[in-house]
Amino acid sequence: MLSVIVPAYNEALRLPATLRALRVHLDGAGEEYEDYEVIVVDDGSQDGTADLAERECASWPQLRVLRQPENRGKGASVQTGMLAASGGLRLFTDADLSTPISELAKLREAIGGSTAVVIGSRAVADSRVEVHQPGRRELMGRTYNRLLQLLVLRGLHDTQCGFKLFTAEAAIACFTPLRTPGYGFDAEVLLRARRLGWNIAEVGVIWRHAENSRVSPLRDSLGTLVDLLKLWLRRA
Repeated sequence: MLSVIVPAYNEALRLPATLRALRVHLDGAGEEYEDYEVIVVDDGSQDGTADLAERECASWPQLRVLRQPENRGKGASVQTGMLAASGGLRLFTDADLSTPISELAKLREAIGGSTAVVIGSRAVADSRVEVHQPGRRELMGRTYNRLLQLLVLRGLHDTQCGFKLFTAEAAIACFTPLRTPGYGFDAEVLLRARRLGWNIAEVGVIWRHAENSRVSPLRDSLGTLVDLLKLWLRRA
């Protein structure tokens, strides 16, 4: 089984299109995704996101919705979905589907053997950024990734793209002890995967910036840098 985890916070406007795209692709891929599930993890939304998603469950048995009782952060939502999943392969993707679900095929080709984690990337040769983020946000992202490479994760060029595939074993091992509930969680799980002896493949994907992002350039960038400092200090 393939599990697709979608963390969602106040995504009532964008989630319907994302769910339609996921269903069309996964239902239309034949035997490749014959057995799959989609898990929406609502992170304490206040705009009816969970109710909207639950209405889709009646006609889509592969969909289920998990509710966080309060807003805990993207990392906590992905953790909930990863640990509740049943799939031998577990993908998490952003609710705005900035990376099209069709790019999953590239990640699946790269996973296997000692490679238990494959990350979508906007910063390697075969990536294609079709719609860029605003300049300040893109600069902050690049600066963070450079610091991350320097301090804890050498060789990985884009750890923040919200499109990552794990084997079930790696997902359980990396997410069970998660201590970073916010946007800095990616670095923690990737560092843990590497220290547990798994290879991490970085695969270029298509990416399109979506308007009305839930990321605050200043607040969340500062929070992520604090998470990085904590990670570096404790060598998690």
